[in-house]
Amino acid sequence: MTQLNTTTLETRGAIEILTLNRPDQLNAVTPDMIGELTDYFSALHDRPTTRVVILRGNGPEFSAGAELGSDAFAAPGKGRPQRQLKMQQNYSGVIRLMRSCPQPIIGLVHGAACGAGFSFLLACDVRFAAPDARMNAAYIRIGVGGCDMGSGYLLPRLVGLSVTSELLLTGRFLKAQRAKAIGLVSDIVPADELLAKGDVDALTIGTPIGLHYEQGVKAVAAGKHLHFNKTMTTTVAEATDLIEIAKRKGLKIVASPGEVLRPHVQQIKKLIAEGALGRLSWA
Repeated sequence: MTQLNTTTLETRGAIEILTLNRPDQLNAVTPDMIGELTDYFSALHDRPTTRVVILRGNGPEFSAGAELGSDAFAAPGKGRPQRQLKMQQNYSGVIRLMRSCPQPIIGLVHGAACGAGFSFLLACDVRFAAPDARMNAAYIRIGVGGCDMGSGYLLPRLVGLSVTSELLLTGRFLKAQRAKAIGLVSDIVPADELLAKGDVDALTIGTPIGLHYEQGVKAVAAGKHLHFNKTMTTTVAEATDLIEIAKRKGLKIVASPGEVLRPHVQQIKKLIAEGALGRLSWA
């Protein structure tokens, strides 16, 4: 990955915390930021040791949306329509990469999340909001399509057609309380506790989302049944270790092997047939 100028990346074991880092510009999205995000989310497909991504913004706002004065929108001269089309494709491409990467993405929103920033949140798998969070699909207010950067696809699948139409056709703000009421965010958390809430331990010990080897061992040691998930383990040795530990403790393992776990399917089926494991369910 190239040097980061508009984002920062922190690694905590198998967790990566990706932060939009233009606080003086309210984390407005520029072509440079899009380039960094494209590089980051593209690389995740080949980095299975990263189990969960946390996305957040530095400063008073999550993101004010696209920086309209940047070259993405303002560069004059011949070929401007073609350049703008290419920029729009690059911007929306980040959303496609977020939705296709194998790691679950946890979005932590505080302050404003407008336009492109709103779409970043929609592309996350889980969202938590600070009490001051406010979001809007600002596209229609700046004269573009109104359902840009995946918002027309993702939003109705998250909140239904009626609320989607209201938000996309008006560009009005959605505040934290209503966002929780309609199921767009999982919970409202004080801003200084957002990162702790998004920490992978809170999600993986009790659920299959993002469950990985180290957490699997902890869960088994705590007497919990496990659910194999494609992001849980990457090697036959790890899967075998967990299976053996679970067998010794008399615990069941439900398996849903994705592409990463397909080498283990026959072994898991054999153990199920022996009564050692629980039901096999496919992810």
